[in-house]
Amino acid sequence: MIRFEQVSKVYSNGVKGLDNVTLDIEQGEFVAIIGLSGAGKSTLLRSINRMHSITGGTLTVDGVDVTKLKGKELRKFRRKIGMIFQSFNLITRTTVINNVLTSRVPDLPWWRSLLGIYRREDKIAALEALDKVGILDKAYSRVDQLSGGQQQRVALARTLAQNPSIILADEPVAALDPVTARQVMDDFRHINREMKITVIINIHHVDLALDYADRVIGIRAGKIVYDGPASQVDDKVLSSIYNGEEYGKMEAAQ
Repeated sequence: MIRFEQVSKVYSNGVKGLDNVTLDIEQGEFVAIIGLSGAGKSTLLRSINRMHSITGGTLTVDGVDVTKLKGKELRKFRRKIGMIFQSFNLITRTTVINNVLTSRVPDLPWWRSLLGIYRREDKIAALEALDKVGILDKAYSRVDQLSGGQQQRVALARTLAQNPSIILADEPVAALDPVTARQVMDDFRHINREMKITVIINIHHVDLALDYADRVIGIRAGKIVYDGPASQVDDKVLSSIYNGEEYGKMEAAQ
């Protein structure tokens, strides 16, 4: 379980990223976080793996106080939390399988990681991860030869190869066309349902949030203004999250 108890985050410039947030996320949930740019979506997401440190309240993951983790303990904790970015964060001039194998480096003896010598079990794990996202046939292709959707799948396979219990995704389909975005969201849903991995996505596209997530968290100015089933999100709820006129403009743009 991920538990936020009166969590706040104030940046050095005085901006409030999170304002007294309290919520629980159970293992195996598929959660979408929605809201305007700057509302606190990324801050909420990235506080879970301590990419952003909170400034008030308590944040625990499976009973572990995230704020107290340091050094080796923090690195070990992060091994169980996969992170997917909008920009893929891949090494484009090498092969797909080499990118996936980088997720296994922290588990290797230093000399293996230095020389890039992977164990048979690491290679099997990488190939299995690629198979789960449907691009096993691209294992030995260079990343820069792939489409954007395929590159995001490589990033997802890299995360799966580290055997996470939680996957955090920060605008994972923002750079993709609508058809490809749905294909990648299909992968997230499959992983969530078949592997029982908690998936938490910060997403701009409301339609995708409602179509794929079981639960939606709406955030506005650092505060949670909606937390409930995706099936119960209506225009009134969206207006409270996006602020009337701004929501209307966003809908017109989509």
